[in-house]
Amino acid sequence: MPRRNGQPVGTTPDTRRWWTLAAMALAVLAIGLDLTILSTALPTLARDLHASTTDLQWFANSYTLVLAALMLPAGAVSDRVGPKPLMIGALVVFGAASVGSGLSTSPGMLTGFRALLGLGAAFLMPVSMSLLTIVFPAEERARAMGLWITANSLGVPVGPLLGGWMLDHFHWGWVFFINVPVVLVALVAVAILVPRTRGSRAVRIDLPGIVLSSAALVLLTYGFIRAGQAGWGSSGPWILITAGIAVMAGFVWQQARTGSGLVDLSLFRSRTFTWSTVLLTVTAFGMMGLMFVLPQYFQSVRGASAFESGLRLLPVILGLAVGARVGDRLVTRLGGRVVAPVGLGLIIVAGALGAQTTAASSWWFVHSWETLAGVGMGLALPVLVALGTSELPESRTGTGSAVLQTARQAGGTLGVAILGSVLAAGYRSGLEVGALPGALVRVARDSVQGAIAVADAVHLPALADSAKAAFVSGMSLTLVVTSLVLVLPFVAGFAFLPGRRALASLEPVTTTREGDGDSATGSDGIPGVAATMPE
Repeated sequence: MPRRNGQPVGTTPDTRRWWTLAAMALAVLAIGLDLTILSTALPTLARDLHASTTDLQWFANSYTLVLAALMLPAGAVSDRVGPKPLMIGALVVFGAASVGSGLSTSPGMLTGFRALLGLGAAFLMPVSMSLLTIVFPAEERARAMGLWITANSLGVPVGPLLGGWMLDHFHWGWVFFINVPVVLVALVAVAILVPRTRGSRAVRIDLPGIVLSSAALVLLTYGFIRAGQAGWGSSGPWILITAGIAVMAGFVWQQARTGSGLVDLSLFRSRTFTWSTVLLTVTAFGMMGLMFVLPQYFQSVRGASAFESGLRLLPVILGLAVGARVGDRLVTRLGGRVVAPVGLGLIIVAGALGAQTTAASSWWFVHSWETLAGVGMGLALPVLVALGTSELPESRTGTGSAVLQTARQAGGTLGVAILGSVLAAGYRSGLEVGALPGALVRVARDSVQGAIAVADAVHLPALADSAKAAFVSGMSLTLVVTSLVLVLPFVAGFAFLPGRRALASLEPVTTTREGDGDSATGSDGIPGVAATMPE
């Protein structure tokens, strides 16, 4: 790497760049909190806002859908104007939307503010990742990336616990208000510590690509949610899903024809980048589906409080931490071809075991397969991120990082949409409503929380028992579907990810984009995954 006065060109002085990383860590911590803190609040929101299962899906999906749809354009904008002003603006939007979410009085209002939260997060994620390659020299990016991922992952254990404790002691709005102090501290830190870097005017904003990619994700997500409402045999949802696939195909065609699109398709010439992205997507699919069903099982079926539900999620989190630590050490010895697929395999086994869960299953059994799923995620996710980032050319860090983050968020969004619809369909097919009046039947069929509320109101304990059994049946079906979806990626990982000997030879992809003026070579690129997984 070229140096000036002993310092790598394009990086900040040693002490300041680690403080810069701390500022970015605070920014992504707020996102991590918001991704998981909602999970423990779902039963409370169903009760207090009279929200249906579909509403609960949209509370999660309005955030992740906007986040996934806008990260690609966010990466391009970052490359054009520079990351610092975007980070400050995104933090302001994120903080304001957090306040609005906490003050919401209806499902529609909360859904709207959650979408605004996604807008802020969409710029924070790829921008903060791209800054790592700007302020850190290649030999230090491994450690910086590890710390960034750790900060991003802290929201997973902290979110459910903090959210559960708040729900037991305060109004549910505080699960969103908690973002505000984090955002304020992050704003000050970013303003003071993050260096102002110039963007490249050669990077064009691809408006047709933005419209096509966003429309495809909206059509697919809404189609799968409608399938859960109207039934998988209805034609309407399949029309939406087919339209979404067609628009996505149009997006890929449009990207191939333009020289300055949202996605640098030349990145996908690398088998490592391509399969890391695919496997990262399906792993996030399974993870978000799991986080969607488990809190409802704990609270609505097993009667746990919100805080107890957060505690019951700890096996997933602890398993994830153990898996990440073990994978960190194993990947340099065994290679991504072994570690990541083994992680997927553990998730598949966990799903199969979880499908045997009943309303009366022992806690040790539930926590055993929870832990197994967490270990699998911990093995797969960091390795896949490291493999993917090892292929990014330095000149396209914003756009390239956005591709990986978009894949992860799109996988999570479709996970909630598809698996939530499977859960809803299984629940409705198993629910026995007896001779309830039509209005009460609709409430009971909307969600297990609604059915239990109806059962308490009309003194029908049999309805509550039926609702719990129906939910468990739907959850079992959901976990089976999760496992089946992961089988092919599990096999593909062994076939297409790099082995141990290939890790050291990984080089950033050389790309030339129209208007860039030159190509990005591997000399200053991110090192191979063996280096990105520190001992």
